[in-house]
Amino acid sequence: MKAEFYIENLKCGGCASTIKKGMLDLDGVTETMVDVENSLVSVEVSQDISEEIKEKLSKLGYPVVGDKNTVLHKAKSFVSCAVGRVTKEE
Repeated sequence: MKAEFYIENLKCGGCASTIKKGMLDLDGVTETMVDVENSLVSVEVSQDISEEIKEKLSKLGYPVVGDKNTVLHKAKSFVSCAVGRVTKEE
């Protein structure tokens, strides 16, 4: 089953890398695709875990469009972006 989420604060491949790693931590997620240009996260899941996915995205700093996008989310996304860039290059 495929689930799609438009998110806030997605800027680059570093962000995408962090999101992909974070999604694979969730039980039931089999694949994650991130479209940076359209701020879209597509997730292949074995069961409906939409709320868990939304919560994980928010914790990483990338809340779903329409959810509250606080300064804290923006700061977390900045850090997640930087970490994603470093780990992507390794």
